[in-house]
Amino acid sequence: MSKVSMVLNGKSVSADVEDRTLLVSFIREVRALTGTHVGCDTSQCGACVILVNGKAVKSCTMLAAQADGAEVVTVEGLASNGALHPVQAAFRENHGLQCGFCTPGMIMSAVDMINRYGAGNLDEDTIRHELEGNICRCTGYHNIVKSIKAASDQMAGMSQAAE
Repeated sequence: MSKVSMVLNGKSVSADVEDRTLLVSFIREVRALTGTHVGCDTSQCGACVILVNGKAVKSCTMLAAQADGAEVVTVEGLASNGALHPVQAAFRENHGLQCGFCTPGMIMSAVDMINRYGAGNLDEDTIRHELEGNICRCTGYHNIVKSIKAASDQMAGMSQAAE
């Protein structure tokens, strides 16, 4: 057993876990945050994507102990003061989901993508290329791409308005 401590969605948390506990299991089973999904157990689908120290990580490929001392954000940690994050809102407004199973991973991948490329700097080809590690079996990706582009453009407008 190891003691694992991290900042999870802005709150300091700690727990004793078996050394082999995956980060996705820690999030879902120990912390009861079920927005992060387990889809394949082989890091193929992207349903378990979260942010660790600001970078997208497939949480089924990382041990909880490896996140000791890290800042971890799940889909539950994106909304602020009851308002959806712009990416979450764009998925809702642009019908970027159907069954919803892949949606948390898609949203977290989109946040990472916008953070890396900069708001307003994404085109459809880049978004499609960046989503290669996320599988959706329902939508054909068109509205997912549309949602990410809309969020990126909206966030760029928010940045310009703040200046």
